Amino acid sequence: MDKVIDRVLVSEAAIQAKVRELGEQLSTDYAGKDLLVVGILKGALVFMADLIRAIRIPIEIDFMAVSSYGQGTKSSGAVRIMKDLDRAIENRHILIVEDIVDTGLTLNYLVDNLKSRGAASVKVCTILDKPSRRKTPVAPDYNGFTIPDEFVIGYGLDYAEQYRHIPFVAVLKREVYEKK
Repeated sequence: MDKVIDRVLVSEAAIQAKVRELGEQLSTDYAGKDLLVVGILKGALVFMADLIRAIRIPIEIDFMAVSSYGQGTKSSGAVRIMKDLDRAIENRHILIVEDIVDTGLTLNYLVDNLKSRGAASVKVCTILDKPSRRKTPVAPDYNGFTIPDEFVIGYGLDYAEQYRHIPFVAVLKREVYEKK
């Protein structure tokens, strides 16, 4: 791992503490509501698995897969739904779980798309927020950590489909992604 990691940005312990905190807040905010937690594959899988175990109210889960990055390190700006929800969402409270909010283009598209389907509400929970890269004015409703504009891996985030399994968030060495 030392060959690809520049430095640890968010430790495993810090992530787990923040996940517990977010789970408590979501449990309070959505008490008595019909909550559908929608994980955005593949990046949010690790965070969502931890988060739903920290939520103390009844929930249902579903997944969407969207793409705006492909194999690169920069968003193409074009959002494509690769896997849609398996259930109707009319009059349900939707919590989108994301790994990272970067340009905001994907998130903006998803929120608008789910609202147009008749959801009672659509909110976003992310483990990482990178506001310096915004191209559209969106903000997560629940955020773990605000990070600088660096390419990060771990805790579900990848580079070319690798490094998702790392239990912390690390900065990827520039020479790894600039060699292509």
